[in-house]
Amino acid sequence: MRIALGISYSGSAYEGWQSQLSGNTVQDKLELALAKFAARPVRVNCAGRTDAGVHALMQVVHFDTDLHRETQSWVRGTNAFLPRDIAVQWAQPVPDSFHARGSAVSRRYAYVLLESPVRPSVEAGRVGWVYRPLDGPAMRHAAQHLIGEHDFSSFRAAQCQARSPVKTFQRIEISQRAGNHSGYWRFEFEANAFLHHMIRNVMGCLVAIGQGDHPADWLAQVLAARRRDAAAPTFSPDGLYFLGPVYEDHHGLPARTPTYDWLP
Repeated sequence: MRIALGISYSGSAYEGWQSQLSGNTVQDKLELALAKFAARPVRVNCAGRTDAGVHALMQVVHFDTDLHRETQSWVRGTNAFLPRDIAVQWAQPVPDSFHARGSAVSRRYAYVLLESPVRPSVEAGRVGWVYRPLDGPAMRHAAQHLIGEHDFSSFRAAQCQARSPVKTFQRIEISQRAGNHSGYWRFEFEANAFLHHMIRNVMGCLVAIGQGDHPADWLAQVLAARRRDAAAPTFSPDGLYFLGPVYEDHHGLPARTPTYDWLP
C-alpha cells in the first residue's frame, strides 16, 4: 500500500531535505525513524526539496509498504523516533497513482522578514532581517512583473538541475504586521514549481527595491536579462518556509496543519 505523510520541520540544524552521506538531512532523519518504527527500510519521495536552513510547515512525502498499521500509528510511532524539530503531522493511505511531487498542481512558500534596527534574537534562524525601512507599495508593484509564465534564469542557482527555467508564478502576496519602530513582513509565493534558490533570489531583488536601491520596474529588466548576475545576491534562508504542495480535491489530503496558525 502507499502512504502519504505531512511533515513539518525546522531546517536550521540540517543540510537541507535531500539525503547526504553525512546523514544530517531531514530525509535521512525521517527515513531512519520510519525504518525503526516499521522494522524495515523505508524510502520516501517528497513534494519539494528544501535547502539547508529552510523550514517546512507541510512537506508531503509518500512511500510504499506491505506493513499494515492504523493511520494514527504512522504519526505517533514515527514521531517517537524523530528529533524534536521534525514531526509527522498526518498520515493517509493514497492510491498507487498518487505521487507526492508529480501529483502536485502547485507549491507554496512564505518568507518571514523582520524589519528592525535590532537583529532578531528569540526568532533567530526563523526570520530574515533588514534594518533599513522597506517600501511595501514598491515591492508589490515589482512583484507583479513576475506573475505568469516566464523564463526565470535570472533567479536560478548555478547548481540547479531543473530541465527548464520556465515556470509559472500564480500568486505573490506581500503583507506587513507592524509594531513600534519595527515590523514583520510576510511574502507568500505560489507557483507550479520553483528553481533552486529561486525564491531567495527573488527576495534579494524585492528587498533591494524595498530599500530604494532600485526602482520597482528594475525587476522586469532582471527577468528579461535571463542572467543570474543581473539580479541581487541570494537572500538568507532563515525566514523561508515551505508551506506545502497543492493537490486536486479528489486526493482528500489536508491543505494545512496547526503550524500555519503559529507562523506570523
